[in-house]
Amino acid sequence: MVHLFQYFHEICHMGNRRFLFLLGVFAVNYLLFQSILVPHGNGNAPWSSVPQKYNKVGFPSLHSTPKYFTVWNPLTGTVSGFSNSSAFIATVEQVHIPIVQDEAGHGKRKGMRNDQKSGYRNDVRSLSEKKDAGKGDSLELESVGSKNFKVVLAKGSKVDFSAKQFFGTEGGTSRLVKDNNMDSREHDGVGVHTSHGSTSSTNLTSLENSPQKNVFSASDNSTAANIPRRKARCLMPPKSRTLIQEMNHILVRRRASSRAMRPRWSSKLDLDILAARLEIEHAPILTHDKELYAPLFRNLSMFKRSYELMERTLKVYIYKDGNKPIFHQPILKGLYASEGWFMKLMEENKQFVVKNPAKAHLFYMPFSSRMLEHSLYVRNSHNRTNLRRFLKDYADRISAKYHYFNRTGGADHFLVACHDWAPYETRHHMEYCLKALCNADVTQGFKIGRDVSLPEAYVRSVRNPQRDLGGKPPHQRSILAFYAGNMHGYLRPILLKHWKDKDPDMKIYGPMPHGVASKMNYIQHMKNSKYCICPKGYEVNSPRVVEAIFYECVPVIISDNFVPPFFEVLNWDAFSIILAEKDIPNLKEILLSVSQEKYLKLQLGVRQAQKHFFWHVQPLKYDLFHMTLHSIWYNRVFQIKVR
Repeated sequence: MVHLFQYFHEICHMGNRRFLFLLGVFAVNYLLFQSILVPHGNGNAPWSSVPQKYNKVGFPSLHSTPKYFTVWNPLTGTVSGFSNSSAFIATVEQVHIPIVQDEAGHGKRKGMRNDQKSGYRNDVRSLSEKKDAGKGDSLELESVGSKNFKVVLAKGSKVDFSAKQFFGTEGGTSRLVKDNNMDSREHDGVGVHTSHGSTSSTNLTSLENSPQKNVFSASDNSTAANIPRRKARCLMPPKSRTLIQEMNHILVRRRASSRAMRPRWSSKLDLDILAARLEIEHAPILTHDKELYAPLFRNLSMFKRSYELMERTLKVYIYKDGNKPIFHQPILKGLYASEGWFMKLMEENKQFVVKNPAKAHLFYMPFSSRMLEHSLYVRNSHNRTNLRRFLKDYADRISAKYHYFNRTGGADHFLVACHDWAPYETRHHMEYCLKALCNADVTQGFKIGRDVSLPEAYVRSVRNPQRDLGGKPPHQRSILAFYAGNMHGYLRPILLKHWKDKDPDMKIYGPMPHGVASKMNYIQHMKNSKYCICPKGYEVNSPRVVEAIFYECVPVIISDNFVPPFFEVLNWDAFSIILAEKDIPNLKEILLSVSQEKYLKLQLGVRQAQKHFFWHVQPLKYDLFHMTLHSIWYNRVFQIKVR
């Protein structure tokens, strides 16, 4: 019996040693495994009880439950849980969000709000607690401090964010504000992505749209992330160039073969447009006209007949969907006034507008691209995804509510937008629509022969848009060439490098001082110059083209890839000079090579073209409203396909 007890004791002692050895090995491996994962943010700390999820690119999701908010700190790789009775804070030291490649360059004059001149930002953005914040609420970041970037969320999921004021404050405190104008679904710019799927989760922004990786590095003393800044597209020359001669060839090819979508079902209204096309193509020959100056037009006969048929035939339906300020609220003053004036005059029109969409040849989507940017863009975020998403949702709504958009894929729908970002915002979901755009850039998707180049008219007086009209007669214009303006983009610094203070005949300046006296000095220079230089800025378009026509100064357009306004009907050689950007060093030589006889013809062409570039409170025949509508009609006529 004693021997059995001793044998059993030895077996137990041996088992305890083996068990302790295995337990030690397991513990060492477990701690080693955790030490590898935690610093890189790929696992939870062993003391954490909060569940963790990951998205496709390795960023964790912020999963909200009735009891916890999950907070991810990219510098330490840790996760923390907070009860719903308090807000939570996520801290990032000196995070810099680079400009994505398709981010249009923008500046103060254009109404954009970015921090192109700054390198890295040290901001504190915090939101105080808000109870019962949930679906449908809009939260707004109102102030920014310094040092850290802090986001404080209140209870709930599916929350929209906007950051409209990013002005630094000492305290770095902000408050939650409900924004009734907010209707966006995505706001990557503030570092939070809002999910509108079936799950109630809020995901951290992965910045997938960025052309470069965003790497967060940290040390015990909170070293700032050192991310190189990518140069914006607008600050670099384009990779491809399309000059005016090639644009003419493209227009001819597009007229010969339409790329429009064939309608899913037929409509007798399509036959009206097809009949109009046959009449336009076989219009009686005209060599002169009492109301029109023949040299201004590519084909006076076709334009005249097309305009008459538009007045007699065209009917437009305006969608009532959409709320102010983005829809049905025109801006009539300033740089983006063209889209506002067209919206105002179109919605007031009784000749072309019909209330029954079944009688319409064209459908107008009346939104303001300027108000879209003003209402939804998150300041300094360099991200416009939510603007594009907003218009996509709008297109989806009208296509679901009405069957007209689906019939042609939007080929008989049109929009009028003057903001620089409009090509990006309307891409894909409005791809087949007729677009009247100020930013008529062939490298940004502008389709010659389908889209319309909209004149960017800077309106200074709503009551009298033609104020200060005209200029001195040709023989009294003492200045050969004039330019003054901000150094937007890559081209204007090149212009000043070659011509500023280099020649008394070339009045080439940088920004003029602010104030009424300076503005009048600018206008007087245009009124006294033979040629007004119109170089591109951040984008290809410039208000100086219309300003030059306004003050009877021959515009010299220097902007590769820019399609001039009403390109499908106007002959710009009759009232302007269009140069390639590479010709800037030879600018004076080229201008002096123009004979006096040729210059007088150009100057006459400018005066004759004026009436086609004016807005009127009550529209007049052949004015800017009718020219815009006609070009939309004209391009539809030559792009239509019937079933």
